[in-house]
Amino acid sequence: MRKLHIISATALAMSLAMPAYAQNAPETEEEASDEIIVTATLRAMDVQDIPLAVTAVAPEALERQGINDIKNLASISPSFNIQSSQTETQGTSIKVRGVGTTGNNTGLESSVGVFIDGVYQSRPGVALGDLVDLERLEILRGPQGTLFGRNTSAGALNVTTKRPSLTTPEGFVNASYGNYNFMNVQAGVSLPVAQDVAGVRLSGTWRKRDGYLTTPSGVESNDRDRYMLRGQLYIEPNSDVSIRLLADYAKTDEQCCQAVIVRETELAPFSAFHGLASDGVDQSGLTALNNLSVNAKNYLNGSKQWGMSGELKWDIGGAKLTYIGSYRKFDSSSTTTGGFTGNDTYTVGNGATTSRPGILPSGDHIKTMTQELRLQGTAFNDKLDWLVGGFYGDENIRADQTMTLNADFQRTGGAFNFGSAAGVNPLFALTALGNAGVPVNANGNYAENRFFQDAKSWSIFTHNVLNITDKLSLTLGARYVKEEKEASFTQLGATTGAGASACQASVNGVLAGTVPAPLRAGLIGINCFPFATSVNLTAPAALGGGLASRLLPLPRAWADTFKDDEITYTAQVGYKANDDLLFYAGYSHGFKSGGFNLDPMSATLQNSAAVLAGLATTPTPVVVAPVYADPSFESEKVDQIEVGVKATLFGSIKANLALFDMKMSDFQVLEFTGVQFLTFNVHSARSTGAELELFGKLSDTISANVSATYADARYPKNCNVGVAVAALASINRLCGSSLTNAPKFAGVIGMTYDGPLNDSGWGLLVNGNINYSDRRRTSTVPLDTNNLPIPLDYQDAYFKMNARIGLTTPNEQFTFELWGTNLSNEITRGITSNTPLRGGAGTRSRIGFVEEPRMYGLTVRAKF
Repeated sequence: MRKLHIISATALAMSLAMPAYAQNAPETEEEASDEIIVTATLRAMDVQDIPLAVTAVAPEALERQGINDIKNLASISPSFNIQSSQTETQGTSIKVRGVGTTGNNTGLESSVGVFIDGVYQSRPGVALGDLVDLERLEILRGPQGTLFGRNTSAGALNVTTKRPSLTTPEGFVNASYGNYNFMNVQAGVSLPVAQDVAGVRLSGTWRKRDGYLTTPSGVESNDRDRYMLRGQLYIEPNSDVSIRLLADYAKTDEQCCQAVIVRETELAPFSAFHGLASDGVDQSGLTALNNLSVNAKNYLNGSKQWGMSGELKWDIGGAKLTYIGSYRKFDSSSTTTGGFTGNDTYTVGNGATTSRPGILPSGDHIKTMTQELRLQGTAFNDKLDWLVGGFYGDENIRADQTMTLNADFQRTGGAFNFGSAAGVNPLFALTALGNAGVPVNANGNYAENRFFQDAKSWSIFTHNVLNITDKLSLTLGARYVKEEKEASFTQLGATTGAGASACQASVNGVLAGTVPAPLRAGLIGINCFPFATSVNLTAPAALGGGLASRLLPLPRAWADTFKDDEITYTAQVGYKANDDLLFYAGYSHGFKSGGFNLDPMSATLQNSAAVLAGLATTPTPVVVAPVYADPSFESEKVDQIEVGVKATLFGSIKANLALFDMKMSDFQVLEFTGVQFLTFNVHSARSTGAELELFGKLSDTISANVSATYADARYPKNCNVGVAVAALASINRLCGSSLTNAPKFAGVIGMTYDGPLNDSGWGLLVNGNINYSDRRRTSTVPLDTNNLPIPLDYQDAYFKMNARIGLTTPNEQFTFELWGTNLSNEITRGITSNTPLRGGAGTRSRIGFVEEPRMYGLTVRAKF
């Protein structure tokens, strides 16, 4: 049956003349001149004249590929990759050329910056709103720190929305319905309020869809339920001054994001031995993956955000001034239960019946303010195009992580980590050794963890283009960046006392020596599950009392400061051999700020064994100074060489080739071990490759595109040189492997017919697109702690096909479209990781976060 679906989908795609092209020019005067105008250098230029790799995407291309948000941009740009894990608001990461930062920790910033109307979006999760009413979208590849500033060491995504019209009322409405009960309404209206002087524009979107992952009992996950509103005022009092004011509000309330258990642990049969009614997993492996079947209950992820920005452009004579100021407030919440299984193991957040009554929500609260001022002009008879500017940003983060341990926690931890080696339910039984013979149930144990991070960033920059001759140009740019961050970890509440806290009873037994030595690490590691453990656990008086975290690797409160500065720079040479041919070469140095690992275990004791051994020395105990982990990580730097050519062939076909070599130092990595998040710097990483883009019109009605990327993104074999001792074990398992979600080859091919149906005046749109991805790793680390390959790390190579066919009325006011995405229904994994608390090295259960299956539906468009 599956083969029949594939054959049918392939036949449909071929009949629709193949994929859509991603770099259409707007249907205005620019189309007539065959130019694609972009602002990648903060100057309006034809993309073919810019000496760097840029993909310009028209809004029509986004519509034809069913791209509602940035998560699906890989279907038109093979160099771009975006993945989400447990929560989209936190666990989203963007990669360009195979390079990017893994998500799920708010302390980490993205390697690919997202800018909407010139305003930096502080985290990828903040930028996941729907793409509606756009003027253009640009994907800039490679370091962009000179012009775009902070956290663009791998690239930048530059989104520009349509501004109000000053002359003519205009508007549109799009309505869609599809499988999974998909419903989407997009609308916008623009009105001049003073002819040729002022106009307003209001646009919005609402999107809802059932979840494509389901439990055996029918509970759905990975749905859509979101809306966004945006308002604008544009004033142009004269030809020298323009003012643009924008405000937006967005809300999501979704069941997201569940994962399929793609590999079950061999220890599952021990669940009955420990008294569990079920092992918590009804479906796993390829069957579960193909059936899109999950096992856990509630997975909720919601967010609210609003923002304002203003842009002033003023020609002051001899120079043009641009000011952009913004403020954004973003709040998210998440609730998860069961640790991706049906067992009543633990609950994150406060949105489930198993949450501790009165516990705080779990989520992020981010306030961001930015100010940017630029001056730009020309000199020496326009031979020099100069630009200078300054930037200031202030970001305040409050990250709340709350967890409640539930009724099955200890039995589940015993079954899937001890088997039968320590008897029945040892995580419960062994606590008696630290609580006067009375075992302690962890059910209801909780912690309310709170992290703060205040970040300030300021920079000054310059970017200059010197036209040495009519054909030869030199671009020089530099930016000085200064970053300051203050962060802290504290708790608002947690379970304490040996009679109530299973962790405290475990600590007592381990430190008193009553727990057998082989079981001590496992007892502390699980009963003291970091997200639900108090920072105020105490040590026995015989060992000096005080906090237990000075003797054992347990969560501890901390406060710290991070400071760094850097000069980023770029130099590019362009040679315009003729109007249709540009050769260029460039060197860029980029920078991404360091920061703090916002995890309860980020500052734990590192030499517990030595400290305890010293205290046990007889006849006189030896005091060994404690060594605590540093919660901060260093800034990431990148140096890139890029050589390219941009050509126009046969008058209408654009052919662009770029060769690149990116060398990263202090590359930032986030790893989830199944118990905690580790953040560390890898000494080096590298991405080397080539990108080819062919796009243009084959006739007045037919356009096509071919894009291909080869990127060898990898960790060198000596990537562990000089790294921190605490991260050495993880980094050793990275060296010599490819980067995560970095296929060596990816490509897109497409074709579009957009012309008359016949002599009736009706228009016909036929569009198809095929994108290909080579096999890619989906886990952070390729080897387990036993140095054997982690099962199901690789996602196999795949093709995905999109198609669309539409009819437009003779007056061009209405369009009716049938569409499908991922027509061959390729079920692919974006991220694979360890199932929490379920097996150890060689017996781990593994979860996979699944990308969207086949979607299809009908869209009706109206414009006026």
